[in-house]
Amino acid sequence: MREIPIESADPLWRQAVSGAQILFVAFGALVLVPLLTGLNPSMALLGAGVGTLLFQLVTKRQVPIFLGSSFAFIAPIIFSMQTWGLSATMGALACVSLVYFLFSALVWRHGAEIVHRFMPPVVIGPIIMIIGLSLAAVAVNMAMGRSGDGKIELVPYGTAMIVAAVSFGATVVAAVFARGFLKLVPILIGVGTGYVLAAFLGLVDFGKIAAAPWLAIPEFVAPTFEWAAILFMIPVALAPAIEHVGDVVAIGGVTGKDYTDKPGLHRTLAGDGLGVLFAGMVGGPPVTTYSEVTGAVILTKSYNPAVMTWAAVLAIAMAFFGKFNALLQSIPVPVMGGIMMLLFGSVASIGLKTLIADRTNLDDPRNLVIVSAVLVFGIGGLALNLDGFSLQGVSLCGVAAILLNLLLPKQKTMG
Repeated sequence: MREIPIESADPLWRQAVSGAQILFVAFGALVLVPLLTGLNPSMALLGAGVGTLLFQLVTKRQVPIFLGSSFAFIAPIIFSMQTWGLSATMGALACVSLVYFLFSALVWRHGAEIVHRFMPPVVIGPIIMIIGLSLAAVAVNMAMGRSGDGKIELVPYGTAMIVAAVSFGATVVAAVFARGFLKLVPILIGVGTGYVLAAFLGLVDFGKIAAAPWLAIPEFVAPTFEWAAILFMIPVALAPAIEHVGDVVAIGGVTGKDYTDKPGLHRTLAGDGLGVLFAGMVGGPPVTTYSEVTGAVILTKSYNPAVMTWAAVLAIAMAFFGKFNALLQSIPVPVMGGIMMLLFGSVASIGLKTLIADRTNLDDPRNLVIVSAVLVFGIGGLALNLDGFSLQGVSLCGVAAILLNLLLPKQKTMG
């Protein structure tokens, strides 16, 4: 695998700007989870920032990954809060970290080869594609001015499409044609251009920004631990844990490094688990590796992990900065929709690249079945419900791909 050099001597101002761009990319999805579940968005920023720093501590700051709110827990959080309350839900979310620590111990005991044995390119490639493509509908709905699930119209369709197209186009032009510093910030250019147009079209509510306080201390929530809530929440961790492996492999495909070997998948899993534990202990949603950031790294070529440190520090600072939170939350939906269409597609492309780089033979019926099943299961939204236990999305695709890879006989090589 070709290794891409990481410029550790980048000027601090450039690292800071790139870190701000990463935070911009992650922000929309990062605060969407608390907004949908009733949790505090400031706690999501704090959890993401501290979680990323803990991840970097465990992985010795070798992996350019940012941790943000996990979408897999949206429905379980809503149900748990209605059933057991906020404090017990936080305790259950903190306990989710045990799953990460268990997986980390297994990988540490048996080595990273256990991942390659159970998740070769024919398995991990389509899973990475699903990580991007499964969110395609969310990005498209936002671009058309609707909520992520498409149920609520937030901006009139015609206006939304114009704003999304300008945001998308500005990002593409900057990524392909810009030179020098502008080449490093295509996403900020796209967001900025779309935001200015949205403001001219009257889509930005500046009143909320003016009314927001400069400093706002987040409200911490002390967790309590109830077995029922814990046992309900723990199985949900299967989805982000599998997505974690896919994202680590995906970012490795971008930078040309095998992070499952160095610093080791056991360290990345443990780092992610520590982030989840911290978020649950203070009142934020669980964090996970972010596909949006992988897409941003692809476009900006910000391979330096120090950029993620800046993004984390800025996230922590912004958790206490009321004006900035109001500014970011004022970004209209179609602006972020236009950006996310490009980012999610970039992630899916990495999955395709994984299959191509491995020269996966899709004329082999075995490989064709694995790839086809994963793509249809994931894009179609297949769900497996068994007595309250639900398996769907990336987690279902991961389990299906692994089982098919183990059960289907490999084609014998002709001598």
